[in-house]
Amino acid sequence: MTVLDRLYASSGSEVIVETLQIFVGNNTYWLTKGWDDITAKLEGGTTQTFTACGIDIALPARNADGTQDLKFAISNIDGKVSTAIRNALADLSTAKIIYRNFISTDLTAPASRPFTLTIKSGYWTATEVQITAGYMNILDTAWPRYRYTLPEHPGLRYIS
Repeated sequence: MTVLDRLYASSGSEVIVETLQIFVGNNTYWLTKGWDDITAKLEGGTTQTFTACGIDIALPARNADGTQDLKFAISNIDGKVSTAIRNALADLSTAKIIYRNFISTDLTAPASRPFTLTIKSGYWTATEVQITAGYMNILDTAWPRYRYTLPEHPGLRYIS
């Protein structure tokens, strides 16, 4: 039985520490859920300090509907978060999130493979920011991706 299996099955001394790395333009924010900052080693071997904040994370559902979205809410009491998210929503092409989880007794590596997601949408109020991030929706993607159409390939008109 792995540590994660034991962690999910019982109420031992370990807890899951959820973290977010948020890229907005040239800025990177390192956040963790809870009251205490943590210093953990990333999958590449570098050490990073995650800042504790009021955050709530809803993981993507494991299903086959094609839209697996991670939703999270961050406290916006000081107003810093809404400014960053406003910038991210203005330019969604540069906004992405990496979700990692650690086990509280072992911060030397993530407990499972990190998720890399792009920010899709969001909104903010005076007290919180709600963000939706997700993978590419594979079910709404055309296949084959490259279409052979008459404007690009006029010779197709003569194939019969």
